Amino acid sequence: MGEVAKMQVPVAKSPMDKLKRSLNTESVQAQFKNALAENAGPFIASIIDLFGSDKNLQECDPNLVIMECLKAATLKLPINKQLGFAYIVPYKSKGQSIPQFQIGYKGYIQLAMRTGQYRYLNAGTVYEGVQVHKNILTGEITFSGEPTSDKPQGYFAYMELLNGFSKTVYMTHDEVLKHAKRYSKSFDRDSSAWKTNFEEMAIKTVIRRLLSKYGILSTEMITALTSDSDAEFEEEIAREANKEAIDVEFRQVDDAPQEDNAEPEDAGPEPSINQAEPQQQAMFAGPEF
Repeated sequence: MGEVAKMQVPVAKSPMDKLKRSLNTESVQAQFKNALAENAGPFIASIIDLFGSDKNLQECDPNLVIMECLKAATLKLPINKQLGFAYIVPYKSKGQSIPQFQIGYKGYIQLAMRTGQYRYLNAGTVYEGVQVHKNILTGEITFSGEPTSDKPQGYFAYMELLNGFSKTVYMTHDEVLKHAKRYSKSFDRDSSAWKTNFEEMAIKTVIRRLLSKYGILSTEMITALTSDSDAEFEEEIAREANKEAIDVEFRQVDDAPQEDNAEPEDAGPEPSINQAEPQQQAMFAGPEF
């Protein structure tokens, strides 16, 4: 009886092998180089470290993980979990793990300060014992007193622009909890960030609400808000967006020169997006790639 030839069974590639193979393709390398230039290499290395240290992320399609990481690279935000600027979070959808790019509250502060238009930008926790005062007419919110315990009663975000405009957003602990239950897709899971780090998620909620409503909407900030969009943001857009076409009447302007003795029409002040001169001074500089 002759020997039976042994069939070589191909070894299935691990998720890490698939990730590295995709990262080494020319098209993917080019996209990260376009976003980060000479810093593309270290960022790609951080993707490998992140993927290798997160078993839940390894259940996702490596190509989808890379796509979400590219969103962070475009905004020049590190994806290191310890830094807290941006995260790639796996979610279960119909039995499949889907990665999703999310920005931490530090990431929003970083993007805001890059505009050079903020004198102050701060967010934090208000503990029991501190009294919250709101002026109904002006909307101004102030705080007084000292904490009597380490139990949070609410969360605030405050901004002041170089032109003097300032705004405070405050939400009670119960309001944030209600918000999380309504909009978070993973609130009930033990691994949810709302379960493991409620305070950070609460601060992100108030600062995101502050910047999206009253902040400087730079190109980076708009990209961040849309990339990190949640049900609340989408619902607000649907509620506030115009649903009807608006007819605009155009008036033809006579370009003929005026007579020397004619009084020029008062055109009023020239429109300005922001009258304050840009100032490249960041309260929260954060790491740059």
